[in-house]
Amino acid sequence: MRRFVIRIFLFGQSSGKVGGPPKLTERNSEGGSEICVPENLGFLSGRMKADEKPRWGLVSPSGVAYHFGTSGLSVAVATVVTHPLDVLKVRLQMQLVGQKGPLTGMGRLFLQVFKNEGPRFLYLGLTPALTRSVLYGGLRLGLYEPSKYACNWAFGSNNVFVKIGSAGFSGAVATALTNPVEVLKVRLQMNPNLRKGAARELRAIISEEGVKALWKGVGPAMARAATLTASQLATYDETKRMLIRLTPLEEGFHLHLTSSTVAGLVSTLLTAPVDMIKTRLMLQQESERVGSYRNGFHCAYQVLRTEGPRGLYKGSLAMFARLGPQTTITFVVCEQLRELVGMKAI
Repeated sequence: MRRFVIRIFLFGQSSGKVGGPPKLTERNSEGGSEICVPENLGFLSGRMKADEKPRWGLVSPSGVAYHFGTSGLSVAVATVVTHPLDVLKVRLQMQLVGQKGPLTGMGRLFLQVFKNEGPRFLYLGLTPALTRSVLYGGLRLGLYEPSKYACNWAFGSNNVFVKIGSAGFSGAVATALTNPVEVLKVRLQMNPNLRKGAARELRAIISEEGVKALWKGVGPAMARAATLTASQLATYDETKRMLIRLTPLEEGFHLHLTSSTVAGLVSTLLTAPVDMIKTRLMLQQESERVGSYRNGFHCAYQVLRTEGPRGLYKGSLAMFARLGPQTTITFVVCEQLRELVGMKAI
């Protein structure tokens, strides 16, 4: 049978000239067919050292599918567990739009909404949330390693700034492609009376507001995703390296749990204001009392002027309660899935 392969960056150890032909080995899958697998393929082999450069090589489509599939599936699992907190976060961020005043706390708001709307509200917008998780999560995490090693190949460096830049690029690209699903998700979360479903709501948005409405808030969303991904992945990557170097911890569940918890804390602190601005822009119709926000900077200015600095951190407790566990679950599940399919740790 003819074997199909595609050309990508290799993440394993390099030997010889960059771009040289890789040494291929034959492996049998469970079905008995042969596939091409380079000896130094990063999806399946050892981690590249900091002073080494990646080289070009070949990988099977199944290797790419495993790489992006494990990323998307891990984010989807985390989304199912933490989605109720995401709904609460959106409700908290839309409190007292354009006004100053006492804010309802997360616990009190939960009880109020649960009483008025029932348990159904906890999973409003779950369908687009899961769709986005698989697409956005798969791209956001999946593009990180290729981007990082592309930078290493181009610039000969694999320091923390390369990791931050690579992660930021991955998050921004993933968000630009999946923003319509995010707009649909927050619309459904904010409007419990929408019983027509995600598909009909999508058609309604396009017919009433135009296709352009699906990319409302894409600027802040990209900024938020770049900040989130950079803070999560770069922090996780560097924390793992430091813990391995300074503590008895080795690659495994306890290392993944500790590193992902630190990453969740850092990412929440950095992304809360940008996330609030993104939500306001995507819910423009809910914010008409203070006029239309022209862009992210105008939104931030209006919030500071009318609601004070505290307004930028509305919903931050719910965001931390969601993002902390979500980050931990995502990385722990992703690492376990990678080990299950024969891939090395992030």
